[in-house]
Amino acid sequence: MRVVLAGFGAVGRRVAQHLVLDDAVESLVVIARDIPRAEFHARALGGKVEVRNENDGDPPVGDVMVLATPRSNRRVAESAVVSGSHVVSCADDPSDVKALLSSDRLARAEGKSIVAGAAMAPGLTCVLAAHLRSRFDSVEEIHVASVGTGGPECARRHHAALSSLSLDWEDGEWRRRPGGSGRELVWFPEPVGGADCYRAALADALLLLPAFPGCRKITSRFEATRRDRMTAWLPMLRPPHPEGLVGAARVEMRGWVDGQAVTAIYGSAIAPAVAAAVVASRAAIWAGNGQLTRAGAGGMAEMIPDPAIFLKEIAQFGVYVSVFEGQPAPS
Repeated sequence: MRVVLAGFGAVGRRVAQHLVLDDAVESLVVIARDIPRAEFHARALGGKVEVRNENDGDPPVGDVMVLATPRSNRRVAESAVVSGSHVVSCADDPSDVKALLSSDRLARAEGKSIVAGAAMAPGLTCVLAAHLRSRFDSVEEIHVASVGTGGPECARRHHAALSSLSLDWEDGEWRRRPGGSGRELVWFPEPVGGADCYRAALADALLLLPAFPGCRKITSRFEATRRDRMTAWLPMLRPPHPEGLVGAARVEMRGWVDGQAVTAIYGSAIAPAVAAAVVASRAAIWAGNGQLTRAGAGGMAEMIPDPAIFLKEIAQFGVYVSVFEGQPAPS
């Protein structure tokens, strides 16, 4: 298959590394802004890679397009679908996710898939939720939390998200609350451990609700410090780290099994850029091989037909899943 990769930052470079090592990928076209830097990194990836300038007109046609950019362009995604490409997007901004999901009718008509939010949270968290569903007779609540950022643009996006309204699903309607509110101490797999997490403009509920239409409550939070919350309304006070090195994601599901209330928790502790790249690259391979659930636009929880197999595949690349085996305290 021929893959087109838009974006060559902390996540994009790792996506390229995974794709060139897969025998199913015959060629990879990288669309970048900084051409000399992209060509420098591309030389280490071998002869499968071709670098093109993002200003050279419309993107080339491929079997799959991966959007590893901080914001996904709906026009580019729809153009790729019309040209015969599946699309996998790493963007996690709610407005970008909404725009991609609104292309569902076009993607269905073209017989192609648009996978939105294929990163760590959302992305990995959506697959964890889909896998957790098999343990329940019915699902009442899903609570997602995460720690860390993938790279500089991801850090800036999360910084801005703290000053925006959160979007949660509660009792049949969308609830918007101020970012930085709703402090909750969340325990992640080691070595991350406990972290204070807060509401923010996150897209998890947008992607999980279509996969869990009867769910009563879906929320999302991410870790932040007091300084993060106090300065969220200002530009970032110092440049973000080139790549987030410590991170984690966790999904807590509550529901019913044989008439009893049950809580189950999955999590993963890994650098966010690593997790996002593995999830996005495997989603691209599944799309190119025709392994996704359906044509149209949706999140990973909808598009991955067998979450257990997907989780086994990404475990080969270091994305391991931890299971909480204790007994949670009564609420």
